[in-house]
Amino acid sequence: MKKSFKIIGLVAAMMFSGQIYAQNVDIYKDIDFKMPQVAETSFSAYTVSIRDFGGVSGGKVKNTEAFKKAMDALVKKGGGKLIVPRGIWLTGPIVLQSNINLHIEDGAFITFSKDKSDYPLVDVSFEGLNTIRCQSPISARNATNIAITGKGVIDGNGDVWRAVKKGKLAEAEWKKFVASGGVVSADGKTWYPSESYKKGFESSSNFNVPDKISKSELESVKDFLRPVMVSIVGCDKVLLDGPTFQNSPAWNLHPLMSSNIILKNLTVRNPWYSQNGDGVDLESCKNVLIYDNTFDVGDDAICIKSGKDEDGRKRNMPTENVIIKNNVVYHGHGGFVIGSEMSGGARNIHVSDCTFIGTDIGLRFKTTRGRGGVVENIYVKNIDMINIPTQTIGFNMFYEGASPVLEDGQNAEGNKVPEKVFAVDEKTPIFRNIYFKNINAVNSFEAVSINGLAEMNIKNIVIEDSQFDTKKALTIADADGIILKNVKLKYTEGTGAVIYNSKNVDLSTLQLEASQKPIIKVSGSKTSAVKLPKNVTGEQLQISKEIAKNAVK
Repeated sequence: MKKSFKIIGLVAAMMFSGQIYAQNVDIYKDIDFKMPQVAETSFSAYTVSIRDFGGVSGGKVKNTEAFKKAMDALVKKGGGKLIVPRGIWLTGPIVLQSNINLHIEDGAFITFSKDKSDYPLVDVSFEGLNTIRCQSPISARNATNIAITGKGVIDGNGDVWRAVKKGKLAEAEWKKFVASGGVVSADGKTWYPSESYKKGFESSSNFNVPDKISKSELESVKDFLRPVMVSIVGCDKVLLDGPTFQNSPAWNLHPLMSSNIILKNLTVRNPWYSQNGDGVDLESCKNVLIYDNTFDVGDDAICIKSGKDEDGRKRNMPTENVIIKNNVVYHGHGGFVIGSEMSGGARNIHVSDCTFIGTDIGLRFKTTRGRGGVVENIYVKNIDMINIPTQTIGFNMFYEGASPVLEDGQNAEGNKVPEKVFAVDEKTPIFRNIYFKNINAVNSFEAVSINGLAEMNIKNIVIEDSQFDTKKALTIADADGIILKNVKLKYTEGTGAVIYNSKNVDLSTLQLEASQKPIIKVSGSKTSAVKLPKNVTGEQLQISKEIAKNAVK
């Protein structure tokens, strides 16, 4: 869908109008854009076991060399299946090669070495930036036709890599970390696994990239340069089907600049306190299926990215043509997330039939000035949410890396809408043409929060046939073309709706329900063409003096 949508009276009718491009496969049904069928993996019947190459189970002997020998032998045979049988298998990094299916049988447990010398520094991209970090426990680069299958467990031993904030732990858990060794910060609020990690943290002004020291000094902060657990870069035809991926040093699964990817039947786990403990970060990829998975992680669960700032804009590779269906998320900073590293853009993404249970935010869209990139043609429907502590649907154009749930030492100042208008250029992010249908949320904090930029409004957001039972209701700021059609907001506190510097807002069919009569506040000199619910009386309106006559109906 290349042409832009215009918010006009017909747009809601056009939404989900049955323009379906089915491929005679269930996963492709009810998709709202032309989705190419994902090319699937296919492997030779040739099969070997890790034991055939000297592999020893028991968790005491490193099997790094055995995995390498097995991979090399399979390559010579043109590929096939490498079986990891039941048992505990200790190893250093595993490098997947073309035409190989790493099959982890039920009862098999791969645990990665705690010895950081097993993970050399390599050139990578992390958090959207070209940088240097430790080699990932599992990696593949420029490979074709690869898979990780089976019902076994892959554990990244992430606790030896990650710092932990005291405020995230019970007292007994904190004492356990301190007693294990490592270093406590001067203010007593953070535990670092080593002096090397602490030095790396103190050498960084830009999140996880130590930019205050030279490249030659990176070896001295190696512990800080924790890798993603599964790094798939520049690959085509990728299948992850069945295993549990858990306890990653940083992000869990990171497909980057890859295509024809299928992630299904996975369990993805991280401790809830794990910083950067994302589930899957799909970055600059195309033609992807993510379905029938369970996530319980420490950061964003299912996240769409495409590079950060100048590095992402130079790469210029959007994440596109993605179907995400039938996933359950228990804990995470967001259930489904786009951003904040989205400088290459994102488009043609379908999300449906997912359940979010206690994720910090439900459907999360985040960026900030300086990113650039266009996010458009996103379709979200049939989502159920419960116990969401912040927004069930949240757009934040001022994201600066903070957790959505305020932690020790944080405040909410960064979420206020600044008045200053900046010049529009390649660094200005654009979010537009995003549609929601049949969204249901209960026992949560805030239903919908839309905060755009003064110089680049969030455009064309439709929420249809949805119900929200929350503490707070609705905020719309610096937005253009917002339609809530057949939406019920039942809330318990505060103002019913706040509209600021927004235009083409249609709330005419919105139902606001509260113990007291809902109040609607409208302000901002740029506000125009606002349609309010028909049953709202004059005493329920608070319209600022600067609002033009007839701007609100």
